[in-house]
Amino acid sequence: MRKTYRLNLEGKNRDRLLDASKHDIRKYVKRERSRPLPAGVDYWDFECKFGHSEADAASVHFATLMGLVNTAAQEGAEQFYVEIVTRHGQRTARPQGASADVGNAHGDDDGFDD
Repeated sequence: MRKTYRLNLEGKNRDRLLDASKHDIRKYVKRERSRPLPAGVDYWDFECKFGHSEADAASVHFATLMGLVNTAAQEGAEQFYVEIVTRHGQRTARPQGASADVGNAHGDDDGFDD
């Protein structure tokens, strides 16, 4: 998906245009993720670019995309460009010696606060 979203159109509310653009992006990602995976592929990954125009678009991480859209709208941008390309994702093995309890910040392994 390669698209430039305009935020200032005559007769249209800017907030509704912003919401419509976010909805369009989320709908595209949901549609791509629902496609069946080819053999040997673990998940769908996305390469993203974002900028005020296609010429100044830079690579960004997918998780930061909606935040960048919000920031552009708050700064009063007239338009923004989004490029999302779907690619195959392969999970890699966890390195030897890496802790399996990465998400536990307190260090105790029972999951309860004492």
